Amino acid sequence: MSLQLVQIMEVLGGTLEQGDPAMEIQAIASLEDAGPQDFSFLSNPKLQAQMLASKAGCIAVSAQMQEQARQRGGAYLVVDNPYLYFARLTQLWRKHHAIRPVPAGIHPSAVVEEGAIVHPSASIGPLCHVASGAVIGADSVLTSRVTVGADCVLGERVLVQPGAVIGGDGFGFANERGRWIKIEQLGGVQIGDDVEIGSNTCIDRGALRDTIIANGVKIDNQVQIGHNVEIGEHSAMAGCVGIAGSAKIGRQCTIGGAGMILGHLEIADNVHISAATVVSRSIRQPGQYTGFFPIDDNGSWEKNAATLKHLHALRDRIKALEQTQKNG
Repeated sequence: MSLQLVQIMEVLGGTLEQGDPAMEIQAIASLEDAGPQDFSFLSNPKLQAQMLASKAGCIAVSAQMQEQARQRGGAYLVVDNPYLYFARLTQLWRKHHAIRPVPAGIHPSAVVEEGAIVHPSASIGPLCHVASGAVIGADSVLTSRVTVGADCVLGERVLVQPGAVIGGDGFGFANERGRWIKIEQLGGVQIGDDVEIGSNTCIDRGALRDTIIANGVKIDNQVQIGHNVEIGEHSAMAGCVGIAGSAKIGRQCTIGGAGMILGHLEIADNVHISAATVVSRSIRQPGQYTGFFPIDDNGSWEKNAATLKHLHALRDRIKALEQTQKNG
């Protein structure tokens, strides 16, 4: 099955250049993989060379890139935001091709304990476990092997990928003469509407109050969210992010892959953390924050690391020298 360009534009908009509106689009593909009957997009100007070499039948580009697209010689569609256009097109494609949605109901292999509440429109997939006191909202989907602990609440249209654990115990212990004494985790997890949770991600229940994931949050695979963490609306985090207990993250924040946020810190709205950055202090102002040491050959890296160790002493020497010059 295919879609004509005119059908796509009728729904999603865009201005077609150098192409036939009746062109049949057989698939959506990357610039590298697209063929003459495929639709692709250019979201990053750095990939201009790939666009020029692409065999795609039609490419969505921004107004700023249409001159470069014209040089390619094929059809292109001028849109406001090519990446957003791509996202909307995938939704249109799924709808047009009637890709079967996940059926509502509880799979025979799933375990839903007495006292759990599952909305009739929700889907509980194979080998899932929903504990007593948990609530699964309308149109939410637990794909497979998902665990939802006692007293954890999922809102509407929540999508949870395989292997995720919501409401496991947080990491809490008190030390008594060298022995660890467990702190029972008595809170729950509150998850808002339209949240997506990736495969094998763990969201711990709160120690006393709930861990809170607000509406529209997107969480990638293998993310660890500690107890009593709060994440504001429409924030997003990539794979292997770790957020320690009681951290508070604002609205519309992003955290790159393997980013780490230490416990009890506060992150303002619209903060963007680069990949592999360790956040060790609260961030009060919006903006982009980066904190990792660039990769280098091992010998150079060791020399630079050794130099960093002596920066404090070097600073003191410079201050002393400046003071001497001032007194002289």
